[in-house]
Amino acid sequence: MKMPPKVKLVEVGPRDGLQNEKLTVPAEIKVALVHRLQEAGLREIEVTSYVSPKWVPQMADNAQVMSGIERRPGVRYSVLTPNLKGFEAAIALDKAFWPDEIVVFGAASEAFSQRNINCSIAESIERFRPVVEAARSAGIFVRGAMSCAVGCPYEGEVAPERVAMLAGLMKNIGVQHVGVADTIGVGTPFKVQRALEATLQHYAIDDVSGHFHDTYGQALSNTLAFMELGVWQFDTSISGLGGCPYAKGATGNVATEDVVYMLHGMGIETGIDMDKLLDAGMFINEFLQRKSGSRAARALLSKRES
Repeated sequence: MKMPPKVKLVEVGPRDGLQNEKLTVPAEIKVALVHRLQEAGLREIEVTSYVSPKWVPQMADNAQVMSGIERRPGVRYSVLTPNLKGFEAAIALDKAFWPDEIVVFGAASEAFSQRNINCSIAESIERFRPVVEAARSAGIFVRGAMSCAVGCPYEGEVAPERVAMLAGLMKNIGVQHVGVADTIGVGTPFKVQRALEATLQHYAIDDVSGHFHDTYGQALSNTLAFMELGVWQFDTSISGLGGCPYAKGATGNVATEDVVYMLHGMGIETGIDMDKLLDAGMFINEFLQRKSGSRAARALLSKRES
């Protein structure tokens, strides 16, 4: 079985991981987390989102966070901008604080699109079109997140044809890279591979990533299933932070520490220092006053303390 020799992880903890936390996380903690993550070797970090503070109050300090980061050469900093107003806010700062990449998100499920962003899939794409055009005109890379690519909390199983349709729509408006997201963590290896194959009707393998949640304990298996088909880019979240507020019982994103442990055990290069990654996880978990959601982190920290 041929596996990619190197895997790139996109750390989504500071944004996707923290956005639904009830405890307010101050900007200085978010900035410090980003610093620890890049110190650990992560080169792709999803930092914040430019959305209405009415809907996502945790991200109201987006400008403060973006302007507070000490940027490192070779690190790409991304932000979520679901509409033109959000994108304009993201570039309202001095150019030195602009994001390197923006993220737009659509769903392969019509019901999820309506519940999550109050519009149809087609309407969401038209909402993203001017955002994508503006970003690319400004020289900012555009990534698309495709939610509910395997299952939906309202519709149940999602057919691969729906994923292909969404991928085609995103390609048509100029989205340069797409992430296939198992938003509620119901996917299993063959199911996620079918969603990937549907996506590959419109995108090259190098322009596709995986985004898995671990609700049913399948995230690492699904990561491996994607790698079997050649995918070498994945979203992960420090200590498994995050979840889907619209999906009952859905747990967080797959933990960065768990994925790194698996990859390093396979001899696959990530460029990540596990000890420093564990320190980053300890930092945010101490603030949130909880145990790590990563099984690898809990085991390694226990070993470190003994």
